Amino acid sequence: MKASFELVAELRDGTQGKGASRRLRHAGRVPAILYGGHVEPTCLSFEQDKLQVASQNERFFTTLLTIKIGDKAQPAILKDIQRHPSKPVILHLDLQRIVENEEIRMSIPLHFINANIAPGVKTGGGQVSHLLNEVEVTCLPKDLPEYIEVDMAKMELNQSLHLSDLVLPANVELVLLAHGRDEAVVSVHHARVVEEAAAPAGAEAAAPAAGAKPAAAAAPAKKDAGKK
Repeated sequence: MKASFELVAELRDGTQGKGASRRLRHAGRVPAILYGGHVEPTCLSFEQDKLQVASQNERFFTTLLTIKIGDKAQPAILKDIQRHPSKPVILHLDLQRIVENEEIRMSIPLHFINANIAPGVKTGGGQVSHLLNEVEVTCLPKDLPEYIEVDMAKMELNQSLHLSDLVLPANVELVLLAHGRDEAVVSVHHARVVEEAAAPAGAEAAAPAAGAKPAAAAAPAKKDAGKK
């Protein structure tokens, strides 16, 4: 698989602490670390605006990236991205170097197709529930898929598809399956509708509240004391 994104990086001194990272962010740059590949980690920084544009694309998280440092290029994958909790700002990136002949482990999104023609939906009136939206895979870098399709075309009512039902690209393995966990991915079932019978109009007002004492009968009006 070919790299889809090229990111231009600058080297930074990783020993300067949090203050240096804050100054980088104020200057519109994002601190990052590049590790793995049997060499020491390298501290980098990237341009905030260009990272923001790249991160809007789903493929940014699931494809090989080319990290350019001066006149050198290093293939890598994104392992973690830290964002500001309330601002549209990327705070930090963790990147892993890629070695061509070594397997990588990565989360890949699931793309659900043909739900509209599934018999359980089209004629059975069923409702689709996505139980997983991504799966973790292991493979060589060249075999890394951008996504895995989940074809729902033949799903009947009250049927589920599991990890073992997925059609995987060649040389790609699901981590959960390798550990004996064949989890459900998607299901089609009846929509659950809870209907409450409406109380007759005025019934609530007519019925006494639970535990309430009955109202006392009105006492007869007293005669005027001066009347004989």
